[in-house]
Amino acid sequence: MIDTLIFDFGDVFINLDKQGAMQNALNLFKMDTFEKDMITTNMLYEVGKISTEEFIAFYTSKFSYLSKQQVIDAWNYILRDFPKYRLEFLQQIEKEQRYKLILLSNTNDMHIDFITSNVSFYEDFKACFHQFYLSQEIKLRKPNRDIFDFVLESNHLKPEQCFFIDDTKENTDTAKSLGIKVWNIDETREDVINLFNHKNLFL
Repeated sequence: MIDTLIFDFGDVFINLDKQGAMQNALNLFKMDTFEKDMITTNMLYEVGKISTEEFIAFYTSKFSYLSKQQVIDAWNYILRDFPKYRLEFLQQIEKEQRYKLILLSNTNDMHIDFITSNVSFYEDFKACFHQFYLSQEIKLRKPNRDIFDFVLESNHLKPEQCFFIDDTKENTDTAKSLGIKVWNIDETREDVINLFNHKNLFL
């Protein structure tokens, strides 16, 4: 029996434009593909191994024609709207108190600062969760197994009693390998508000 719901954030609650953000960045950098040092820097930032200042300094040094604000805007370009009906759905689950609710997201200070400034109900959203884990704060990142071990151990959870919703198959594959039931949500045709229609929740 499922007693814990673990949610990703991007493309589960807040909509993302991954392809648009990638193309926007490549256009800004005047490149066809991202170089290895850029990918490494992005990942280091998402697990809190470098600060926002160090992250921005890397890009303004590598691309001297870029301003600090251009780097910030490019990084946050991926973030789109957060439909309020998803908050209301989550609040109803929290009100019923049938499940422990956990957020587990690969995200960082710049994204959270943007969301805090642009989503008026962010604090209401955050208040719905028993635990709110952001990769930069806990210094762990999906799809690595250690982030799931951390969540399970810290909350004394049994994998088979957890249900994990994430838009990235690599992430749900790791969770599934640990015995966690999963929904690899397709954000182009599925919505988290239909969670209780998902067969895996009741297996």
